[in-house]
Parts: sequence; C-alpha cells; structure tokens
Amino acid sequence: MTFQDIFKSDFLNNVSSVNLLDMAIALVLAFGIGMFIFLVYKKTYNGVMYSSSFATTLVALTMITTVVILAVTSNVVLSLGMVGALSIVRFRTAIKEPLDIAFLFWAIAAGIVLAAGLIPLAVIGSVIIGVILLVFVNRKSHTNPYIVVLRCDDRESELKATDFISKQVEKCVVKSKSAQKGSIELNMEIRMKDENTDFVNVLADMNGIQSAVLVSYNGDYMG
Repeated sequence: MTFQDIFKSDFLNNVSSVNLLDMAIALVLAFGIGMFIFLVYKKTYNGVMYSSSFATTLVALTMITTVVILAVTSNVVLSLGMVGALSIVRFRTAIKEPLDIAFLFWAIAAGIVLAAGLIPLAVIGSVIIGVILLVFVNRKSHTNPYIVVLRCDDRESELKATDFISKQVEKCVVKSKSAQKGSIELNMEIRMKDENTDFVNVLADMNGIQSAVLVSYNGDYMG
C-alpha cells in the first residue's frame, strides 16, 4: 500500500460531513452561552480597568471553539491539519487578573462540549458555574479596604496623625514607612467603618501634616 492509497481508502472517503441543522444549533447555543459568560464576567469584574475587548473575546472564543471541534469531528484529514496549524500558534497577551484564566477555560470548555453534542452538560454546567462565580466573586466584605498615604513633618505629627486615624477607622496597619530630613511618609492599610471619608480632610488640615491621600485598594486581605 502506497501513501496515495491511504488517502483513497474507504475510511477517509466515508467520513460524514457536518449536518447543517446541527451546525446552526451548535453555533446559536455557543453564542447564547458566550453571551452568558460575557454577562457574568461583566458582573463579577473587580479589576482596575474593565476591558470590553476581552469580554467580547469570550463570546467569540466560545463560537470559534465550537466551529473548530465540529470540523475536527467531521474530517480526519482536516483534524490532523488543524492540530499541526494550532501547534505553531503562540499567544503573547498577558493575563492581568487570575480570574480571567477561568473565564477563558470556561469559554473553551463550553465550545468543546457543545460541538461534542453534550448540550445539557454545556447549558447546565455553564449555569452552575455562572451562579457560583456571581455568589463568591460578588461577595462583599463587611469593611472597605483603603490605603492612606500620609506625609508628616516630624515624629510628633506622625504619632498625632496615626492616633487620629486609629480612632476614625475600624482597622489601621502601617504597611511601609519612609523617613528623610524634614519629611516622613507612611502607607497605611485601613478598614473604614462606613463610606464617610471626611476624616481625610481633617487629617490634611492638622499641623505638621503636609498631605493626606486616600486610595481604594482591590487587593486580597486576610482576616
């Protein structure tokens, strides 16, 4: 048997093509699940800058994965070619938020499962994943984390300012301190009792205080 005979074999000639109705149903469902992933991502995003392009990519990725898997399952030769083509693709875009990786895998997994014909698994699984993310990611802490950047003239004004802050907030921890002649800079993590930030204005007007800056912080906290 020659190499040409292999491609003339009945195994390759009898490969079934994708049914148009099945393809349409798979793509419509992929779009619907992709939009659901898009909405969950939008509702659960807690980063600094929301990327609408990344959210749109989740919808496209679900549909593209569905198309690729449909093609792979319908033609053996095409599947081998796709494996070779995709093996040389390199993606250099950095993932800034760890949770974004979960959304990428979710979109890819949904596309694969849909193309495999496991529609109930794709739909029910996506709903369960979305509910879990909405519950846990949107769970708010009972206090609000902030960073206070404080510039003082001397040690006396530093003690006075930290004592004042400790009385105004629920929690106050010094994260870093920089001292030089005529100036002391403090970075403090605080947990405010409510949304009132007027204490920063009072702090900035105190004698010996050069400046007071309050910054919202989206990092993870323990305790």
